[in-house]
Amino acid sequence: MTVFPTHATAPDHVRAVDFGHVLALIDYRTSRVHCLLPEAGAWWRAAAATGRLDPIPPNAVRRLLAAGLLVPTPVAKPWRTPVDAPAPEASWGSSEHPAGLVRPSRGPSAAASWALVTVFAVKRAGSTPTTMHRLTAAVRCASSICRRPATPTQAVRAIEAVRRAGWRFPGRTACLEESIAVVFLLAARRLAVTWCHGVAADPVRLHAWVQTWDRTAVAEPESTRAYTPVLTIGDPHRRP
Repeated sequence: MTVFPTHATAPDHVRAVDFGHVLALIDYRTSRVHCLLPEAGAWWRAAAATGRLDPIPPNAVRRLLAAGLLVPTPVAKPWRTPVDAPAPEASWGSSEHPAGLVRPSRGPSAAASWALVTVFAVKRAGSTPTTMHRLTAAVRCASSICRRPATPTQAVRAIEAVRRAGWRFPGRTACLEESIAVVFLLAARRLAVTWCHGVAADPVRLHAWVQTWDRTAVAEPESTRAYTPVLTIGDPHRRP
């Protein structure tokens, strides 16, 4: 006979953002996103406050446990409260954001190419389900060796260098790969930026970027403001 747990907790790699009309759960080990509608989101909040599973219907508990979003515990262990994010203006998924590619005027630097190669080496170093876990661990490792914050000019130059390298790179160089390569490139000079990973709603979507000591998103469009940071790694500590 299977004993149904009465207590559980959310692992630290599971983060929640509540937009009101949807609560997004991001698993930073698998990079999977699970969305809870308002009623289920209220169950999650209530259980998070106590560590008890009583507020959540048994079938929902089973699904959350099976997905690894909750793990059983012998005693009540409250977990991280969801981050409250402003509800977006309803667009039914039809909102548009400017996007495009600009061919670089010159070739990539060896250092920027090395940074991108390192990102891809980390991605290929293990199984696909744990790729995000390896990448965030590598960002933490790179950030730990930094000694001073990068200036806005240094950060912009690093992003431009990585984008030039990405133009000719034979693999995916979207926001995740690009932002992590920037962290690696600056860390080689012991310069710190904060790596950010966030979520926006309508539709639910993810984005990664870097910001400087003053919390300014570097070389990002205005639309990045729609993303609520869920995971940030690396603290520039102080103004240079």
